Amino acid sequence: MKNLFLTKSPIQKITFKGFEFYIKRDDLLGQINGNKARKLAFYLHQNYPKNQRFISFGGLQSNALEALSIFTKLKGYKLIYFCEKIPQFLKQNPCGNYALALNNGVVFKENLQAKNLKEFALSFCKENDVFIEQGVANLNAEFGLKELAKELEIQSKKLQIDFDIFLPSGTGTSAAFLAKNSNFDIYTCACVGDSEYLKKQILNILPNFDFKNLHILNSVKKYYFAKPYLEFYELYKQIKIECNIEFDLLYDMLGLNIALNHNFSKPLLYIHQGGINGNASMFERYKRLF
Repeated sequence: MKNLFLTKSPIQKITFKGFEFYIKRDDLLGQINGNKARKLAFYLHQNYPKNQRFISFGGLQSNALEALSIFTKLKGYKLIYFCEKIPQFLKQNPCGNYALALNNGVVFKENLQAKNLKEFALSFCKENDVFIEQGVANLNAEFGLKELAKELEIQSKKLQIDFDIFLPSGTGTSAAFLAKNSNFDIYTCACVGDSEYLKKQILNILPNFDFKNLHILNSVKKYYFAKPYLEFYELYKQIKIECNIEFDLLYDMLGLNIALNHNFSKPLLYIHQGGINGNASMFERYKRLF
């Protein structure tokens, strides 16, 4: 499993536009990195038989798809991934995470019957299949986030810094499990839907979650998930040039945009979400629009 997934990542101090903060470099965890590495840690520690089938579903450019395809290929497993109808243009011109998944041998099943996508995926499950929720948003994700919480505690003590920690959310799984297993104040934002939608997603996984140390920040401006925004692309370019770090255009740009404009009471530690392979497909959208 060399270079597939490392168990620790460094903390890097940076200055951007005169603002000094810290980055948890989870993008350096290996071929599987970012929050998907943390969520998949449980599965990486299991001893499944050769050709074990994994069933999952979601978007064609999902970072979870990327991570699952790498994991199953390198471990000799099989991934069947359920998705909505694949656009003809993408079939003829594969790019981003979809292209990577194809190269990694993922079998795609299109939902052509207008069924609920999760139910469609579940209907294909056999007795010994491993079913993974969209975005790896399930209870098994806690294993890796608990490891991250311990790692952050050790690094915080070594640096003698009590952090306020920020990471953007899709389903909120990472933020919720990190908050549950640590004493830090964890801050996040809703990248998909609004804050109420994010709370519902978290409570679907953890019905008794109390949000005592998880704080959801809102953007002044309304942004729609996966829609290209020129200010995001400008932020992406500026921080890459000034700090020599590449971030994800989907989650990190909204997250950084909010985090850099919020007044934290303690030094900010931003957790890099990884998944920058997905930027390739977003670049094409930016080119067409701008």
